[in-house]
Amino acid sequence: MSDTPTMNGAESLVHTLIDSGVDVCFTNPGTSEMHFVAALDHIPGMRSVLALQEGVATGAADGYWRMKGKPASTLLHLGPGLANGLSNLHNAKKAGSGVVNIIGEHAASHIELDAPLMSDIEGIARPVSHWVHTSKSAATVGEDAARAVQAAQVAPGQIVSLILPSDTAWNEGGVRHDPLPVPEPEVFAINLLADAAQALLGPESLLLLGGAALTEDNLHIAGQIAAKTGCKLQSEWANARMERGAGRVIVGRVPYPIDIALKVLAPFKRIVLVGARPPIGFFAYPGKPAVLTAPDAEIVPLAPAGTDLTSALEALCVATEAKETAPAHVAKADLPDRPEGPITLDSLATLIGRAIPENGIVVDESVTTGRAFFPATQGAPAHTWLNNCGGSIGYGLPAAIGAAVACPDRKVMALTGDGSAMYTVQALWSMAREDLDITVLIFANRSYQILRGELTNVGVQNPGPRAIDMLSLDRPALNWVEMSHSMGVSASRVTTCTELEDALADGLESTGPRLIEVAL
Repeated sequence: MSDTPTMNGAESLVHTLIDSGVDVCFTNPGTSEMHFVAALDHIPGMRSVLALQEGVATGAADGYWRMKGKPASTLLHLGPGLANGLSNLHNAKKAGSGVVNIIGEHAASHIELDAPLMSDIEGIARPVSHWVHTSKSAATVGEDAARAVQAAQVAPGQIVSLILPSDTAWNEGGVRHDPLPVPEPEVFAINLLADAAQALLGPESLLLLGGAALTEDNLHIAGQIAAKTGCKLQSEWANARMERGAGRVIVGRVPYPIDIALKVLAPFKRIVLVGARPPIGFFAYPGKPAVLTAPDAEIVPLAPAGTDLTSALEALCVATEAKETAPAHVAKADLPDRPEGPITLDSLATLIGRAIPENGIVVDESVTTGRAFFPATQGAPAHTWLNNCGGSIGYGLPAAIGAAVACPDRKVMALTGDGSAMYTVQALWSMAREDLDITVLIFANRSYQILRGELTNVGVQNPGPRAIDMLSLDRPALNWVEMSHSMGVSASRVTTCTELEDALADGLESTGPRLIEVAL
C-alpha cells in the first residue's frame, strides 16, 4: 500500500482506480454518490462522462472495454440506478467485457430505517455480475477497489459491482491501494489439440471462432489453418469485436434465422470451437431444434472464451502443419458499384460498404435490417465491427459512445433501428456534450420489424390488426431529426441512395456527432 495523506473513503477509491488504470467513469450519480463526485472534482486523472440514463453509462463502459481492452468504471445511484443499467450490463457480460460498477448505497444508519430508495443492491447486481462486494468501512475501500479492477480483468473480461455505502465514502481513514496484477488467462485444452487438428481435415469440418480469436492476427492464423486443411471458417452470430475489411481473412457469421442457420451448419460433421460456444438458437420455436448443428456432429471444445485463444490457434496451426501456408479467404479491396434510386436493404448495405472509412469502427445493432451487411462490407477498408452479444436492445448508441471515448482518433459509425435506438435515445445528448466523432444511422422502418418475423417463426399465421399494432411505431411516427436536434446533434433524413451517400460523406468528413435518419 502507498503512503498518502489523510483521505476519506471516496478519495481512496478514486486514487486506487486511477492507479489501477481505470481513468474513465461513465456516470449518472445521485445523493449517495456525492462524495465520489467531490473526489473526482479535485483528484486529477479521471475523465467523467455524464449520461442521462444509467443504461447509457453501462453500455458505454461495454463499448469502451471492447476497443480499449481495459475497464472503465460506472457510477450508479443505489439499486434503482443499477436496475436502469442492467440491460446493457447483461449485454456486456455476454460480450466478455470488463466493467467496474461503483454503486452508491445508504449509510448503515439509514439502511435500518427502510428509506424509500432502500433495496437489495447485491441481489440486483448478482445476475449480471461475476463479482459483487459491499465495502464495510472507509479503511477497506481502496483495497476493495483494487480487487474489483483485478476481477474485471479476468479473461475474457468480467462485470464487477462494488457497492459503496455513503458513510464509507465520507468517513476519514481511506487508504490508497497499489494495483493488483492482471490475471493470466487459463490454458486451453491441450489434451484436445491432436483431436482438433484431425477434426479439421476436409470440407466437412468447421473452425468456429469467437471472442479474441477474431483479432486480425488470429484471423490470419485461422486462414492459414483453413488453407492447409480445407476446413471452413465461421464465427458466432454476435461477436464482441471482429477485425474485418480488405487484407483481412473473411469470416462469415452463423445466421440468426434458425432455418437458414440449420441449413448452413448441416454439412459439418466435425466442429472445433475456439472462443465460441456450440451453436444454439436465440429462442425456442415449435417443432424446430434448439441445437443448430447436425445431430451427429462431433464438437471439439478446444478453447473456451476465457482461455488463451492466441496460444490455442498458434498451437493448432503447428499441429495442422499450416505455419508456412498463405491464409485462405483474404478479402480484396472491392467496393460494389454505387446504387441509384430509393433506398432498399440491398442498396443500404452497398452504401455502408462504400462509406466505411479506413480504420473505422462500426457498432452494429441493425438486427433485421443489417443481416445482409457482411457480404457488402467485406471489401471495405480495414475496420472493426462490434455486435450486440446479449440480445437486449438499446446497446448500439451507448456502445458507440464508449468506442469513441476509447479511440478518439478513429471514426465511429453506429447502425441501429428506430425501435432499438429509442431504448437509449439519451445517448445522443452525451455524444453532443462530449463532441464525440460518431455518425449514427437510424433505420426508420417504424416498427419492431424483427418481432413481425418472430410472430411467424413461433407459428402465428395471419396476425390481425391488434397484433400488428403492438409491433408498430407509427402512431405517432418518430421524428428522429427533431429529437436529434433537441439533444444537440445535427441530423438529416434521407430517402434516396444519392441523399444517403452524400449524408454519409458529410458526417464522416466532419468531426463531432451526426445523425442520419434512413427512411425504409
